This record gives sequence, C-alpha cells and structure tokens, in this order.
Amino acid sequence: MAAEAAGPAGPGTGSGSGTGLTDLPGELLELILCCDVLGAADIGRVSCTCRRLREACQPRGKVWRERFRLRWPSLLKYYSHSDSVSWLEEYKARHNAGLEAQRIVASFSKRFFSEHVPCDGFSDIETLGCPSHFFEDELMCILNMEGRKGLTWKYYAKKILYFLRQQNILKNLKEYLQRPTERQSFLEGAVLIDQYCNPLSDICLKSVQAQVDDITDKVRKVLRTKNPRHPSLASKAGEVLIPEVELQRQVLDAMNCVLYEQLKYKGNELDYYNSLNSYIHQVLIRRTGIPISLSVLYLTIARQLGVKLEPVNFPSHFLLRWCQGKEGSTDIFDYTYIDAFGKGKQLTVKECEYLIGHHVTEEFYGVVTSKEVLQRMVGNLLNLGKRESTDQSYQLLRDSLDLYLAMYPDNVQHLMLQARLYFHLGIWPEKVLDILQHIQALDPSQHGAVGYLVQHTLEHIERRKEELGPEVKHRSDEKHKEVCFSIGLIMKHKRYGYNCVIYGWDPACMMGHEWIRNMNVHSLPHGPHQPFYNVLVEDGSCRYAAQENLEYNSEPREIPHPDIGRYFSEFTGLHYLANTELEIRYPEDLELTRATVQKIYSSGKE
Repeated sequence: MAAEAAGPAGPGTGSGSGTGLTDLPGELLELILCCDVLGAADIGRVSCTCRRLREACQPRGKVWRERFRLRWPSLLKYYSHSDSVSWLEEYKARHNAGLEAQRIVASFSKRFFSEHVPCDGFSDIETLGCPSHFFEDELMCILNMEGRKGLTWKYYAKKILYFLRQQNILKNLKEYLQRPTERQSFLEGAVLIDQYCNPLSDICLKSVQAQVDDITDKVRKVLRTKNPRHPSLASKAGEVLIPEVELQRQVLDAMNCVLYEQLKYKGNELDYYNSLNSYIHQVLIRRTGIPISLSVLYLTIARQLGVKLEPVNFPSHFLLRWCQGKEGSTDIFDYTYIDAFGKGKQLTVKECEYLIGHHVTEEFYGVVTSKEVLQRMVGNLLNLGKRESTDQSYQLLRDSLDLYLAMYPDNVQHLMLQARLYFHLGIWPEKVLDILQHIQALDPSQHGAVGYLVQHTLEHIERRKEELGPEVKHRSDEKHKEVCFSIGLIMKHKRYGYNCVIYGWDPACMMGHEWIRNMNVHSLPHGPHQPFYNVLVEDGSCRYAAQENLEYNSEPREIPHPDIGRYFSEFTGLHYLANTELEIRYPEDLELTRATVQKIYSSGKE
C-alpha cells in the first residue's frame, strides 16, 4: 500500500500515466485511508511516503481519529467534538496501556495462586502511568474474549477491574457525602450503593435517571387527562413545589395509577430477602423491590412533579410522609404516611402501627437525611450478607461493610466485624492488624478480643513466611496409587447429584477429626482412608468429596463457578485444562486426564 501511494515517479512529476493516490481530492483520500482493512502500522507507513500523505495522516486529523474509533469504539465517549486531540498520541497511549494491563494480568496468577490477592497486591495498578479508562478498557477486552480459552486471564482481569471500579465509586461516595444535604439526591445515593456492589455491571446515574424520567412522563400523560391545567405539566415542573394539597393529591393518584396499575410495580413479598431488591437498577428492570428501594423511586418521581415527600426511618418498614398541615410541622398527625411497598397506600399514624403490629414513639415518624437513608440501605445489605451461606467469599458482606465504614469509619462494631471476617477468610492479615490497631485506639475496652485476633493473625503471617513453596504431587508415587481421578475431569456426585470439576486431590482425607465426625465420613465403606478430591461445584461452592462418591459425568459441561479461572486456563468441551500454576502442583495429571477423556467419551468430540 505504501509503495503504491508513493508511485514510481512521485506526485506532480507529469508522467502522464494517470491519476495517483496523492492526486485525489482530500476528502476522498481521507475516506480511503479510513478504510477498516488498514491497520495502524499501514497508516504509519503511508504517512512516511510523502508530504501530501503525511498531511492527510496528521496526528489530530480524521484518519487517526477513525483508526482509534475502529480499534476502541467504547472510548470515544470520553472525548467531545470540541476537543483538540492528538489521536495518534491517544492511540499510542491506549496501545501501551493495553500492553501494561496484559503484563499485570499475566503476573497475577503466578504471584497470587496460593492465596487471596493481598491488600497491597493492587499497588502496581494504583500507580499506573496511563489513564485509568484505557487500562479498564483493556481489562474489558480480556473479559469479552470469545470462546472458552483465557479463563485464568479473565479471572484476574475481573478481580482487577472489580478493585479499580470500587475504588473510583468509593471516591464518588465520599464526595457525595461531603456535599450540603440539599444537594444529596436520594436517587444518586442509591445508584452509588448499586454500583459498588455490582462494579462490573453497566450502571450509571444518567441511564437510571432516564428510566425515572420515562416513568415521570407517563405520569404526566395520566395527569393531563385528569387536569389539563395542572402545574406539574409545565416545562419547569419540579423546580417549584406545588403548594396546594389537592393538586399534590392529583399527582400522587396519577403516580399510583402508572406505577402500580400500568407498570405493575409491587413489593417483593415472595422473595423479600433477595439482594436484587436493594439495587435500584434491578428495581427498575424487575419492577419490584423492598420498602426503602421503592420509596426512593417514589419520592424521586414525586419531587420531579413538584410534590415534596420525605423519608421516614420507620422500624421494619420504610415509609414516606406527605405534609397535610403547615410545612415543617413537628406534629406527626399533620402528615399522611405513604407505603410505596404497599402500592402507594396512604396511612394514618394508627395505621402505620397496625402495619408493623406494635406501638412506636413519635421519634420514629421523623424525617431522616440522605446519609441515614443510605445507612439503612447498606444495613439491609449487611444483614443479607450475613445470611448468605452459599457464597464462600462473603462478597456481599465485604462490599456492604466497605460502604458502611466509608460513611462511619470509626464504628467499632463494624470494624470488628470486618476484622473477624478477613481473619475467618484467611485474607489480608496485614490489613487485619491495621483494623485492630484502629479499634484499640477508638475503644480500649476491646483489648481482649483485639489481643486474641492480633496473636492469631501474627501466627498466620509467620506460617505464611515459613511456606517453602507449592507441594508437588506425582501420580507415579507409590502412596498415590489408589487415586483414580485426575485434575480437570468433570464429575458427578453419586449421592447429591451435583456436577463438579476436580482441582485437587489427596491420597487420604486430610481434614481434622471434627470435620470427619461432622461429615459422617466413617459411615462410608472406605471411611477416611481413601482418596479425597477438591472440587468446584456448579452452585458456586467448593467441596471435599470422597472417591467412592464420585463418578464420571456422562454429559460433561462447563461448571459456572467464580473460581474456575483460578485453576484452569481452558474448557475443551469435555474437560478443563489446568493452568500453569495448577499443572506445577500436579505435573502428571494432564496425560491421565486426556487418556480418561478419550476412553470415557469415545464420541470423538475432541
């Protein structure tokens, strides 16, 4: 392409052999150079051939902008048309950021295979010399790789992206909390909580607000049929509150019609303790939620239509209040209370007590701040995190603790819970010590619990220092002769029926006496004196199964486990391939796995 561009005689030589590329009009030349079959290297070579083509491929011109767009289309949202951008330099910066991201992702498996990524494990990322959105974009490219390969890369890219986005969201939350109360939108606060707990989802305030605006427009249509002159229909509605109670009532009636009759929003009574009920973007998608999430949606719509509703931190059931008397009244009987969970039903004080089944004092009918609303939302997630038994990483509990401590960094109770959680999970011992030191400074009376955790955390750190390296298990060793199954095989549990994949094995049960007794291992025909296997189960759990309880899976399929990429690099369709780190620990298993697959699944799929 470069040779053709220059031509044997060069532009303007008068050879008479016809029109060359450089003789074309500028717009047509740009159109050709923007063709998607050309790569960045091609454009670089073309620009070196002559002045005309160098000018056509200038760094700030259309050609390099199009090259950038074709390669990384999602990044254009970070630029405006008015920006004067050197697209060549941006292309180079994004390319280099991609190489750096790949280097870091590739290093994580070797560095952190044996342990959870430590709290200082992301230090390389925090000191990146490139724009963070370039780095994140490369991580997304890794996560979106097609096929069943690159599982280990995807596993660590996900962890890094999770960390980066949460750090950014925490900064936004702290900035939000520092604003004056009147500038703290309840909807924005709910979105920040949603984003932090779901950092890999595409959630932004702009899209959530657009969906709320769409509902608000539907309410206006209903309102227009009832009262064509209603002030909420004006172009600046929402900027000024409607003073007349009857006009406010018309708005609330129209809202109830749209939300609960047309759009079928409802309180999720059947699956109340599902964490999705607390995430505002899921409330909008599923049209169901719990009292506080539905209340945030309800009061946001009302405010956009000029009706002021206030949040009430009512025990066991979050409510809104609507003033029927003098604005700012402290008399609880001057308000009507609205149950967004109960289809917008309007309640008296007495009916509020009937709702929860007991009498409460006047203080529980008072209005609360946006920070207190967020505190209750996070508190709900904390309680759900404590309830979850299948998630062995306790991710929801960890995320909600982070959020709570971002709002109340000196809360001793939650600091202690965080320290105990990390200690229980065996992760971040250095951070555990920092938390315990902070607790001791805040509340010296905690010295007993703090001292116990400090001692055992220091022991954990010392044991980790003494580790000599990975234990290597050779199948050819005499002590391993009874081990029948190998790493990467898809198995089925004979008794419980679950599907799983083997990621480790022992020649005999290596668990303690208490575990063996609790799991009733002695009731098995071969008891604990048989091979046991570490397996990743399709429900997201990790289990330790006896050899006699496992059998080959007649219909092997992918195991949807969050840690699959920690141990395996690829799913072949019939079995998993161990990644480099797992293969080091079981160097002779791959050959047996392939032989077993060939023997068991003779359909020729491999």
